[in-house]
Amino acid sequence: MIRIIKTTENGVEQIPEVVNNCWINVIDPTLNEIDQLNNLGIPREFLTYPLDVDELSRSEKEDDGTLLIIVRVPFYQGPKSDIPYITLPLGIIVTGKFIVTISRQEYAFLNDFTSGRIRGFSTGKRYRFILRMLLSIAGSYLSNLREINKLTEAVEDRLQSSIKNKEVMELLKYQKSLVYFTQGIRSNEVLMERLQKMRLFTQYDEDEDLLADVITENQQAFSMTEISTNIMSSMVEAFATIVSNNVNDVMKFLASMTIVLSIPSIVVGFFGMNVTLPYSDHPYAYIGVILLFVILMALVVYAFLKRDWF
Repeated sequence: MIRIIKTTENGVEQIPEVVNNCWINVIDPTLNEIDQLNNLGIPREFLTYPLDVDELSRSEKEDDGTLLIIVRVPFYQGPKSDIPYITLPLGIIVTGKFIVTISRQEYAFLNDFTSGRIRGFSTGKRYRFILRMLLSIAGSYLSNLREINKLTEAVEDRLQSSIKNKEVMELLKYQKSLVYFTQGIRSNEVLMERLQKMRLFTQYDEDEDLLADVITENQQAFSMTEISTNIMSSMVEAFATIVSNNVNDVMKFLASMTIVLSIPSIVVGFFGMNVTLPYSDHPYAYIGVILLFVILMALVVYAFLKRDWF
């Protein structure tokens, strides 16, 4: 899918054809769409590199000045996925006339630009627009990390009384997501350092300040991911022990109940023997037998409660 967007005095508008200072947003392009973009003078490899889900963050420049920037972006796959949060590449291609973003998936932060929710950017100021996108990507890492922390807190509440491995396995899913985030943010950090050395992004004081904000936001995301990863690792180990202890408590309770419930069988079995027993001819002897095993059961329960065996 190809969308051509341009900022005007009226805001963000979608236009039918490519013009100077426009933004071409490409999502999961077909071969025909790649050919169309290639005919605009964009190198074919610049269009295919970002479609590789394993591509790392980097930048590459052609002799004619066409610049490719690949950045890793957080992506939510859904709660039923083995890894709910991963990172995927986004390609940003800058030519002398327009800017192109290309990816396999549609990213929420780009929708904020296309819908006009993010104001104050211009598709004509291409390098500043790139910095605004990079800042939004760093912010999306932080927002996704906060969401992961909320979800793990909910799992933590359920785990305290759980005797199954379901919650531990759920924590492992989010732990894998944090590994993806760590790798993606670290890869982006190397890219930021490279962009900082490019004169293209430091021509104006405003751009230089914006790039510094991007680097700071990315470092904050990395620090927060590192903290969350350490906490998650400790939680997984601790809660694996909690689940084991919960199982032991259940087994202890069942063993105690088995002992208590065996008392009536012992007493009734004793008085049911085919021998002469005290008060065997008394019409209300069965009441005494019932009272006897009730008293014995109460004594055993009391003894177990005193030792915290129940």
